[in-house]
Amino acid sequence: MRIGGLLPVSLSDFPGRVAAVVFTQGCNFRCPFCHNGQLIPMHPPTHTLMSEDDLFLTIADRASRLDGVMVTGGEPTLQPDLSGFLTRVHSLGLETGIETNGSRPDVLAELIAGCLLDFIAMDIKAPLEAYPRLCGVDLPTELIRKSIALIAESGIEHQFRTTYVPALLSEADLDAIRLLVPDGSAHVIQPFVPDNALDPKLRQE
Repeated sequence: MRIGGLLPVSLSDFPGRVAAVVFTQGCNFRCPFCHNGQLIPMHPPTHTLMSEDDLFLTIADRASRLDGVMVTGGEPTLQPDLSGFLTRVHSLGLETGIETNGSRPDVLAELIAGCLLDFIAMDIKAPLEAYPRLCGVDLPTELIRKSIALIAESGIEHQFRTTYVPALLSEADLDAIRLLVPDGSAHVIQPFVPDNALDPKLRQE
């Protein structure tokens, strides 16, 4: 995998677990409020990437103090060897979680079918009609609907997340987003941290 960074210990990214957080390199969205802009390019300078072997040496050294590994990004489902990575995490006796933008339900389906995930977090960025504005790209929004349904029906612990950016989302938008969340699924509204926003105009919020 193309690994852009590692947070060795987190108490907040993987609910209920002490976890290492792996940041994959590359994203297919260009959200103006993104705070991990350095992780967007698929092919940054090689020296900025972390080797998978070095990463696993770090995780294995801390495995007795960890419950799991959360894979975020960037967008993890763009990584062609994600399933192998998750299998390797499981071999250490650790749980696995991913945070996804929901743009690749086919990959999610394969991971779920392979029993490779113990937790899924999916960002619901906006009401479906506002996705191009909030994500910076055009994409078939039926992919988002498909991912939401797939996750909700998977039987895997999960939550949907929305970053509330006052300059981009209204209260009516939040109400429309809540209607996309299936009954029985958790939905978390996350505060927007403007400091490193991809769009410099939002850093003044």
